[in-house]
Amino acid sequence: MVRAPRRARGAGAPLRNLRRRRVRRQRRTRRGPDCERDHPRTRDRGIPVNPRQISDLVTLHQRTSGRFDLENETRARAVTRSSIVWWQPGWLVMLSTIMLCLVGVYCINITSGLGTGEWTRTAFRQGVFAIIGMVGAALLVVPHYRRMIHFSWPLAALMIALLIFLLIPFIPESIVRPRNGGARRWINIGITEFQPSELAKIAFVLVMASYLRFRRNHRSIRGLFLPSLIAFVPMALILVQPDLGTAVLFMPALVAMLIAAGAKLRHLFSALGLSAVFAIVVVVLSLFFAQQNEYPLLRPHQVDRIAALIDQFEGDERHIQDRGFQGKQAITLVGAGGIAGHPEPYARALIVFSGLPERHNDMIFAVFANRFGLIGIMVLLVLYAAWVGGALWVAAMCRDPFGRLVCVGLAAMVATQAGVNIGMTIGLLPITGMTLPFVSYGGTSLVAGFLMAGLILNIALRRPAYLSRKSFEFDDDAE
Repeated sequence: MVRAPRRARGAGAPLRNLRRRRVRRQRRTRRGPDCERDHPRTRDRGIPVNPRQISDLVTLHQRTSGRFDLENETRARAVTRSSIVWWQPGWLVMLSTIMLCLVGVYCINITSGLGTGEWTRTAFRQGVFAIIGMVGAALLVVPHYRRMIHFSWPLAALMIALLIFLLIPFIPESIVRPRNGGARRWINIGITEFQPSELAKIAFVLVMASYLRFRRNHRSIRGLFLPSLIAFVPMALILVQPDLGTAVLFMPALVAMLIAAGAKLRHLFSALGLSAVFAIVVVVLSLFFAQQNEYPLLRPHQVDRIAALIDQFEGDERHIQDRGFQGKQAITLVGAGGIAGHPEPYARALIVFSGLPERHNDMIFAVFANRFGLIGIMVLLVLYAAWVGGALWVAAMCRDPFGRLVCVGLAAMVATQAGVNIGMTIGLLPITGMTLPFVSYGGTSLVAGFLMAGLILNIALRRPAYLSRKSFEFDDDAE
């Protein structure tokens, strides 16, 4: 029996060193910005991994299965290229935002009277805020959107602190000045005023997406309690200001994100049914006690708006000059627009002589409808449909649960806000003080809208990982 020559001491050291270097390299690649660090269920959850890992796994599988050739090697190396794809539906969202903003600046300009051909101060300020919003959106596209997971909770805590700050009674009026019947919604920062509730909407979507991206307990009826509690905190603080229009937006966003995260529809319908019953009871009790000059749950102006809508449906014109004036004038302007609208000088005269309150803000849709008519309304609806559809398209293409949920939440907020504003302007819903997104006057609102579009564009530009789970694919083991 011939023995193999004994290997000299230290002959295996190069091989061991090679293995150690390979292990260290694999550990470094695991800690990229696209992967969850040391998460125990990374493979099962379909989390995006580092492109370098994808290339190694694909190449290893092809070599071991005997199907390694030049075409497969080229395909594997293509995964390691830049993770940015420039042609994505996120550009549709950004383009729609810019076009809606231009429409808003023009409509704000024609609400201030007959004019002399020059831009008014209000329209000029809106244009400045639009430029600031574009710059903010461009800066928001630069970092990877998954880095925002680490900043979502601190941002939400800051917004909650600012909302509480607005409600402190002994704050000087030079900082928090009550307006519109005592509403405390704005903080004076010198050159302008800042409305924290607008940024609180974005913070809520980021926090909810961060919470729901890996969890599965929301697929049970008990698991819906904590997400509802997260939404209740900012809603309650905004309702106290009072700002019913902004507070309403949190609930549709929560429901849409829960559905996108895989929550059971029967559980959501049960919860929504209870919420609807509670809302109806609140309205009925408030209208009943309003006859006795008592308002247990709703404020006087909120009860007047609901009563004005009921008067409109019943054809009662006794209060047409007080609580029903704003709604009646808005409907008149919309109807006067006809099919193609009016020339600008004639439209300016109609808008000014109508005396419509808040025509540059909440009732901007009536101004637009009077100027451009039914054709313009259809174009405006197409722009909003493009915004919401582009956001949902990005969500369908994104395989990262965090990015997908962010797109769905923002799309639900914009769709609800636009629908409610148009509905209250044409007399289908009570007036809630909700602005028309990207069109109504408001600096913080416009900047927040551009930040939403920039966030969706950021998600769209990032290439989805090939080894992650398909979008909207869930397990059916939770009850």
